[in-house]
Amino acid sequence: MDEDRGVDDRDVDDVRTFPRDAFPLEAVVAAKGGRTVSVCVPAHNEAATVARVVTAVRGPHAGAAGGSGLVDEVLVVDDGSTDETAEAATGAGARVVRLPRRVGKGGAMRAALEASAGDVLVFLDGDVENTTDAFVTSLLGPLFRDAGDVALVKGYYQRPIGDTPAGGGRVTELVAKPLLEVLFPEHPGLRSVLQPLAGETAAPRRVLEKVGFAPGYGVEIGLLVDVVARFGTGAVAQVDLGVRVHRNRTLDELRPQAAEVLRAALERAALEEPTLEGVTLEGAAPPGVPGRPAR
Repeated sequence: MDEDRGVDDRDVDDVRTFPRDAFPLEAVVAAKGGRTVSVCVPAHNEAATVARVVTAVRGPHAGAAGGSGLVDEVLVVDDGSTDETAEAATGAGARVVRLPRRVGKGGAMRAALEASAGDVLVFLDGDVENTTDAFVTSLLGPLFRDAGDVALVKGYYQRPIGDTPAGGGRVTELVAKPLLEVLFPEHPGLRSVLQPLAGETAAPRRVLEKVGFAPGYGVEIGLLVDVVARFGTGAVAQVDLGVRVHRNRTLDELRPQAAEVLRAALERAALEEPTLEGVTLEGAAPPGVPGRPAR
């Protein structure tokens, strides 16, 4: 891990936090230089919203569509959908990679890394109803402004639930944040991450190739912890994206997501054996049990 600390040698108390509209489009385009950007959307059965996400990015930012030139590629990974996700994304102008079977969000993000060409990757969720062009500008801003120092950018936002302006993100508040606080006391800066499970994230390709992707919905917390462990808290930035609206899921749908987040966190705290696509190789045991490494 030490050889990577050149990205940012500091284990600071908090991640770098930027307000909304901190990065004007003109400044981000000017700072892009010769780097290429791929915007990647992993999607499973998101025919109702994925075209909206693609359109919000491609029209304003893709040079081929007459946009700013900030984005060189818009890629949708269809994660074994049974609806018309692929057709909707193609109709909106995205390049689509169709996976023959569902591999989960982590697997879809890995497929996006392999299929895309950009030096920098921006990931957006396919189920968001109010994606704007500013999502991409804001996520790229810290990477381009502090090139070489920032390894991961996360979005943060208000998450309404129903008619209530806050209260969304139940897995985040009840599972992810307590896990980061309890399992990783050596990295107190993780507690300052406002949306650790945000699907809106950006990173250089070289970083993603080093840390990889946890299976399923554990991918976001796994990526965050792995980047901090390898590069330091000071290599993480978060930026305000305003309000994020998507379909609020039922508790039955959230339980398996929470389990995957829990599994990824436990693996990284050395409390459980690593998994392969979500299958535990051995049962978990507490630190210090014979045959298992103490933390």
